[in-house]
Amino acid sequence: MNTIGTSTLSGVNRVLFSATFQEILKKAMIAEEICAVDRSDSKYITNPYGSEPTAVVQAVAGTYSVSAFTTTDDNLTVADEVIYGEHILGFEQVFSRYDLKAARYEQMAYAVSYALDKWVVNNLCEDGTGTYSTPAGGFTTAGNFLTIIGNLFTKVTGFQAIDGYYLVLESGDLAGVWPAMASNGFTMADNALREGMLMKYGNIDIHIVRAGTFVDEAATTVSGTKTWTNLGHRVFGVKRTSTYCTPRDLTYEEKGVTGKTGVEIDVWALVGHKVWNNKATLTVDITLV
Repeated sequence: MNTIGTSTLSGVNRVLFSATFQEILKKAMIAEEICAVDRSDSKYITNPYGSEPTAVVQAVAGTYSVSAFTTTDDNLTVADEVIYGEHILGFEQVFSRYDLKAARYEQMAYAVSYALDKWVVNNLCEDGTGTYSTPAGGFTTAGNFLTIIGNLFTKVTGFQAIDGYYLVLESGDLAGVWPAMASNGFTMADNALREGMLMKYGNIDIHIVRAGTFVDEAATTVSGTKTWTNLGHRVFGVKRTSTYCTPRDLTYEEKGVTGKTGVEIDVWALVGHKVWNNKATLTVDITLV
């Protein structure tokens, strides 16, 4: 069992994950793999960008033109939190034959990490300005998969993807992915950890998430301040062209419950995400047909 550290803050017993368990969660989260990550204690992150430079090749001592330089501010605000809490009654702790709270913390942490991933991939669909509609049947055949991959690359041409590309699919899409990859001689790296599975196809990281991850939601307890219209959608893009913020990572809190035995335990994280405006075309919202 992973150890946890405890500190008392204003009458609330606040528990932080061990470094080991934090690393496990980071490896489990898709957001950690496809986004730039910021863990600073900042509510606002500014990402100013300048006009795109274009260099020329010319003869020695030739005349060249000088371009005006302009900057545009782009801002990310940490305005949401992901949380799960539950009440463990006193008798449940007494009669448990194992460390009940530690076991629940771990399960709760994975639930929060999945909710974070769901939040980020739906934001990518919603905020990316690249669009693509698949052939009929979506990813359900090998032929479709190969066609889709070729077409998606045409949506992000002209940008050097130093860190590679990502594609996020749901588990039902595997019907066409497996045979397409096998027929092309690719080995499939199965890094299954709870909900996430990673495969490689060339320089594309293909992440498989549970069915029902891409959804339609108004601003609710599922989507926070965001509104999504992503049912039947998937997402492809250039890695590290959006930023995912999680100040201080995941945090536990343990509290007394008025009028009840036992304790309330919570796992939560502050979160922000932004597809930067100057790179929004490099995130492609895929509509299944």
